[in-house]
Amino acid sequence: MTDVQFARQAWRRLEPLHGMIYFVPEATERYAALGVEGRAGYFASRAAAFGTASAELVIATFYNFHPGLVRRHIPAVWQVTTPEKILGARLEAADAALRRAGIHEIDILDETAELAARAALRACEHPQGRPLFAAHATLPWPSEPLLKLWHAQTLLREFRGDAHVAALLTEGVGPLDALVLHGATGQMPTIFLKFSREWPEEEWEAAAEGMRERGLMDGEELTDEGRALRQRIEDRTDELALPAYAALSDEELARLAEQARVFGRAVVDAGLLTFSG
Repeated sequence: MTDVQFARQAWRRLEPLHGMIYFVPEATERYAALGVEGRAGYFASRAAAFGTASAELVIATFYNFHPGLVRRHIPAVWQVTTPEKILGARLEAADAALRRAGIHEIDILDETAELAARAALRACEHPQGRPLFAAHATLPWPSEPLLKLWHAQTLLREFRGDAHVAALLTEGVGPLDALVLHGATGQMPTIFLKFSREWPEEEWEAAAEGMRERGLMDGEELTDEGRALRQRIEDRTDELALPAYAALSDEELARLAEQARVFGRAVVDAGLLTFSG
């Protein structure tokens, strides 16, 4: 049986390798060269795998952004550029940013890329119910190890992300509810969640009051019941992500989890997760 703990570690430790693409100036600059400015770059670059995605499709699959924020950028961005150009710019930006951080010089790159790719390819055998992942799974695989690893982690990230949405829905946790509960954990500043997702303050407070009425929050903090709900959602998400990592033996999965730490730390130490504006 695939080890849930090692699978979670492999994903979490490699996540900065993918996540940096939403922060680095290399991406901002390349999207701007296509005429795509500001938040539109995020929505277009992540949704481009769908083709000319509608606002409704992005709202559904990204899950927790205020619909008005999405509609300000989608589908208008497709009048400015094409999904193919955005995808090309994103891949170029990933390559440039990771090279700036020296990721291409890490001596275990080839092996780590191969292990992550095997997991991602196994995930591709299970697209059902995972629309955002399935869209990304249709994109061509880069051959160079640096981008192969980035693409593999992108797939693993979206595979898990779709599962997380399913777990939230099963537990009756809506888009704004999920943000409120996340903020109450203290793991992410509430002010950042409010800024990045753009839910109006009155709607945020109404959702928080709903969480209190359900016994999930006391004031601004989670109750025992709230913490149990959060843990249940995380545990279920971990379980639903396991089919990908079943491609690896226990020893290989443990090795991927250990090697992932090297790459995640390198990305963080290089400052690639610092918001560039």
